[in-house]
Amino acid sequence: MTTGARREVLVGPERPVAPGAVGIEEAEEAGLRPRTLGEFVGQGQLVEHLRIVLEAAVQRGQPVDHILFAGPPGLGKTSLAGIVAAELGVGLRVTSGPVLARAGDLASLLTDLQEGDVLFVDEIHRMHRSVEEILYPAMEDAKLDFLIGKGPTARSIRLDLPRFTLVGATTRTGLVSSPLRDRFGFLGRLDLYGVDDLEAIVRRSARILGVDVEPDGARRIADRSRGTPRIANRLLRRVRDFVEVRGDGVVTGDAAERGLELFGIDELGLDKVDRAILDVLCRRFGGRPVGLTTLAQCVGEETDTLEDAYEPFLLQQGLIERTPRGRMATQRAWSHLGLEADERALF
Repeated sequence: MTTGARREVLVGPERPVAPGAVGIEEAEEAGLRPRTLGEFVGQGQLVEHLRIVLEAAVQRGQPVDHILFAGPPGLGKTSLAGIVAAELGVGLRVTSGPVLARAGDLASLLTDLQEGDVLFVDEIHRMHRSVEEILYPAMEDAKLDFLIGKGPTARSIRLDLPRFTLVGATTRTGLVSSPLRDRFGFLGRLDLYGVDDLEAIVRRSARILGVDVEPDGARRIADRSRGTPRIANRLLRRVRDFVEVRGDGVVTGDAAERGLELFGIDELGLDKVDRAILDVLCRRFGGRPVGLTTLAQCVGEETDTLEDAYEPFLLQQGLIERTPRGRMATQRAWSHLGLEADERALF
């Protein structure tokens, strides 16, 4: 087995911490993950559907159907994979699509599974096609087909696999091939979180981290978290640093606002790159449409990063719009930058 093809996380009474996560921030991030559906905040409809699916599988004494979680980064797809294994009381194996470069990598993982185990594949849409095809009989029939030898002497061998549950996660549902997507029995879409849910997440994380946070402080952090729990937890840690160094250790509303402004997070939750995108659209190009490649080069980011990490939030906030000619800043973007919009550019 290739050493990079698999990471193992034991699911039990202790919080799962990813092996090799030696940094304090990584360990804290792992420790903040919810362990059960009861601890998971937000995504109410998805959680209820998942609860029914898991309870039905437990009652039947069978592995749960294969599950695909889709949604923007940082919403809890990895956490839900761990929760699935914990609720079923089985082991969890974790890998990612780009890591599985060869068919043998996936074969090693599959043959190492125990009955009922959960195999979590993050960024499953980036899996190589030859690796993906091995999954088809494994998902449907718990069989592994592979060739031994080459040329006229090659022969096919089919091995029996233990029944397992594949949990896939993707940020780009459209890039998951139809044959693979159709083999998942449960598809769960995670949406951006509301401020109330994010505030509850901040308070829960603060208790785990031992941070004294007031309700107004938690609200200020939630307001600027872009609808994403991962960002909320990251901002909480930065505000914690700020109040420990520049304050009295208590995250008040005023302290949270001053700390977030110091780290470049404005009242809409925009960071340096977000404001750079708006600045390019408004100031440098005067409101004219800008192509994605040009925009990425101007702000020093990859096009995929802009599309996946920045554009969704800017579009949701009504700060930019996509047109056949390119990206354009809206009236709200001009106002946020304190500029007068060029009416000829907007229409």
